[in-house]
Amino acid sequence: MTTASVSLGASVSLGASVSSQSRLMQLALAALLGIFVMGFVGFSHIDAVHNAAHDYRHSMAFPCH
Repeated sequence: MTTASVSLGASVSLGASVSSQSRLMQLALAALLGIFVMGFVGFSHIDAVHNAAHDYRHSMAFPCH
């Protein structure tokens, strides 16, 4: 377990403990969001959204067709 501390001024301190389970959950959710954006947003029927996802895939050298 790691501890992060933020000091605001001379006497105020906010401490937060971040567990490894919490970090893994954040990583998993970020990965799922990335897969959703890369894989499924391109099938949108809204042309602007589809084209933006298509252009992003090309800019990241991700094969799309």
